[in-house]
Amino acid sequence: MKLESNRIYIRRLMQDDLSALLSVRIRNREFLQPFEPTHLDEHFTLAGQIELFERALHNWSNGLAYGFGIFLKDEDKFIGRVNLSNVVRGAWESCSLGYFLDEAYNGLGLMTEAVRLAVRFAFHEAKLHRVQAAVMPRNLGSIRVLEKAGFLYDGMSTYYLQINGRWEDHNLYSLTVENWDGDELSR
Repeated sequence: MKLESNRIYIRRLMQDDLSALLSVRIRNREFLQPFEPTHLDEHFTLAGQIELFERALHNWSNGLAYGFGIFLKDEDKFIGRVNLSNVVRGAWESCSLGYFLDEAYNGLGLMTEAVRLAVRFAFHEAKLHRVQAAVMPRNLGSIRVLEKAGFLYDGMSTYYLQINGRWEDHNLYSLTVENWDGDELSR
């Protein structure tokens, strides 16, 4: 399954994508470090990425998470990830949203397109009711992505996630199917 916008598409990663993924992870290690949990050095090896890939396959097959690669349409080039994780069914029918993009492609609106595509998948294919995201208040670019994609601010949670070795406060955002603007991708 491939979901497309004007400039990008997202799809499930395949084993053939792991070299490109590893390259982006290595090239962006310092850039992403302030915004991610601390990773062991093994994370930045092909073996580490294979292990994560196998876990992602298991999670997708069991409806626990849906991870996508982000690709430039014109070049068919891998540039990042967008993930719907921590899927919980029952009364909640929700998931958490996470993403990263190669630094070279930041500020172009590509991540907003990827988030909108992932949300479309969440509401159409996965039949979820709510997608939520947590972002550190100083991560203004990520906040802007969420706002442009239609997410609403829910509040702030103190010491919410351990990021780069520190417990960090996070702003919480969410989008429910009732507040979603449908398939509008061009805003």
